[in-house]
Amino acid sequence: MRSFSRFSCRLALAVSVLATPFITAANTTVTSSTQANNLFEAKDIFSLEYASEPQISPDGEKIVYIRNSNDIMTDDKNKNLWLIDVDSKKQLPLFSDDKQYSQPRWSADGEKIAFVSNLTGSYQIHVHYLKQNRTALVSQVQGGVGSLTWSPDGKWLAFSQLVADKRTVIANMPKKPKGAKWSKPVVVIDQAYYQADGRGLLKPGYKHIFVLPSEGGTPRQITQGDFHHQGKLAWTKKSDAIVFSANRIADWEYKSLEGDLFKVIVKDGELTQLTSTPGKEFNPVFSENGNKLAFLSTSNALNPYRNAKLNIMDWKTKKTAEIASDFDRSIKDPQWLSSSLLAMTYDDFGKRKLATISTKGKVKDLTDSLVGSSLGRPYISGSFTASSEGYIAFTQGSSSRPADVSVITTRKKLIKLTQLNEDVLAHKNLGKVTEINYKSSFDGEPIQGWYLTPPNFDPKKKYPLILEIHGGPHLAYGPHFSGELQRFAAQGYVVFYDNHRGSSSYGERFAMLLKYKYSSKEDFADHNSGVDAMLGLGFIDEDNLFIAGGSAGGIATAYAIGLTDRFSAAVVVKPVINWLSKVLTADSGLGQIPTQFPGMPWEHVEHYWKRSPMSLVGNVTTPTMLMTGEEDLRTPMAQTEQFYQALKLKKVDTVLVKVPGSPHGIAGKPSRMITKIEHTLAWFEKYKTKTAEENKQSQ
Repeated sequence: MRSFSRFSCRLALAVSVLATPFITAANTTVTSSTQANNLFEAKDIFSLEYASEPQISPDGEKIVYIRNSNDIMTDDKNKNLWLIDVDSKKQLPLFSDDKQYSQPRWSADGEKIAFVSNLTGSYQIHVHYLKQNRTALVSQVQGGVGSLTWSPDGKWLAFSQLVADKRTVIANMPKKPKGAKWSKPVVVIDQAYYQADGRGLLKPGYKHIFVLPSEGGTPRQITQGDFHHQGKLAWTKKSDAIVFSANRIADWEYKSLEGDLFKVIVKDGELTQLTSTPGKEFNPVFSENGNKLAFLSTSNALNPYRNAKLNIMDWKTKKTAEIASDFDRSIKDPQWLSSSLLAMTYDDFGKRKLATISTKGKVKDLTDSLVGSSLGRPYISGSFTASSEGYIAFTQGSSSRPADVSVITTRKKLIKLTQLNEDVLAHKNLGKVTEINYKSSFDGEPIQGWYLTPPNFDPKKKYPLILEIHGGPHLAYGPHFSGELQRFAAQGYVVFYDNHRGSSSYGERFAMLLKYKYSSKEDFADHNSGVDAMLGLGFIDEDNLFIAGGSAGGIATAYAIGLTDRFSAAVVVKPVINWLSKVLTADSGLGQIPTQFPGMPWEHVEHYWKRSPMSLVGNVTTPTMLMTGEEDLRTPMAQTEQFYQALKLKKVDTVLVKVPGSPHGIAGKPSRMITKIEHTLAWFEKYKTKTAEENKQSQ
């Protein structure tokens, strides 16, 4: 958070509120400012903050973290560094200004913090000396820095960076006359993977590992070859080598499920392959004494979902054993607490759990309150770091609060250290989240969901319902804070969301229920049965049912309105409409075709078409708003336009909302999140009918 950004936000908002009366979604003026201020409003999005990347010092006494806030004047996110003293709970700004900060990392002696920032205009590596309160610029690199890591002896910093390659040239063009204004030269592409959402056309080149003296100097590249070397870097105890994961197979572009561990000698770049098991080995981390190397692995089965397994290698013998083989959850980010115990996270029934796992495979939960950076929708997320002294810092939240910083002590005591949103949310009357469980009408599969009730909820009254469907589809929602859903609730809607088949956090069997069936009547049955279950509670108005979703949720929404007309209106955000064209134009097709389909689209036309919402468009009568970013490469705009044109030809009431400059992450800027929310509300308000109670009040 910038110290001045929240003040400027308050000032600007105060001026706007004084200048114009507050207008509700129903276009009625709220005469009481107190009443209006007690509800979660669109402008509150700009005031929300959250913590990320909490990094605990080696001795467990201090935590540095990224304090994320929004700037109402620039419509951008601020990422500043704050430092917390664990014992006193006091926090101070380490860097709180108009620059951006990321990847804070402690040196082994706990006296220095390395980080990446644009302090000098471009993103470079800096080192802050805590005792001296001095900061040094230590790099002058070209391009982005990733995987920043200290060597154990504190002498080196390792990182990954793109090493540019020349673009392919096919023809030599004649020389342009001096002063002539020709068209821009063509771009020749010969890579299979050539574009990425949010980045556009990829620069030719390969990610390589570099080392840099921690006191500054010239970075030195230590990996070679036309392969990408990235992800977590693990230094050996002697600081003489680095272990990393890479896919160095000749046709790596077509083998995205492969990856092995390698060791590179810092002095001369000598490379040794450590693993060769089919599938991917990644996320290496050494124990404090350097005798054991923990890492994760996934199979290379052509499936849309694969659990990540924990493995431990004896560094001396290089013998490897898989730990907790029968644990049916995907293990994330293992970190050593001792020579026989690691901390890790895993997702379970809509929550991210922080747990310990012994080298013998015994799992013990510590907390299930991890949350992360998903301010918009209630996705599972959250991160942590563990110190060698046994302390664990993590991002903690709830259904009513985004992520704060908390710590678990060596005595397993949980202490909350920050309260970043009390000034914004403590006085707000927020919606309440309640869990609901039901069975799918398709096959009786148990489905878990939640519903958010409006402020001042009265179960004796009838409320309009919004079914909001998550993306992925192999992701999951949970009972977590959601700015978008709180806005819906504040406007009088009950919001229902579920973890339908295919969702993560329920094990491989449940996730695999959507193999070759995304989208289908099966996941629709999960959603539709949830709506039926909500109606059974007695407080939902069956004449005011609405449906919305983004990405995979947008696909599911578009598919649903081709199967039913029970919804009064729909909002379809960044969908796939025609799988035949999508997989051959989007940035994800290269990996999506072999894992989510039985073969190439030209070989399985009927299968691709059956799973496309376009195959059902002839049935659609539901008024539909479509919304997609103009720069979306994951679900390109042409997908949305196909559905829009088809609905217009059918004379179904529909509108197309294009978001300028936005990639797939349509809510990546505060104003874009507000745009998405308020347009959705306005569309639903257009088609919402008055309840019996409202009719009585109006008479």
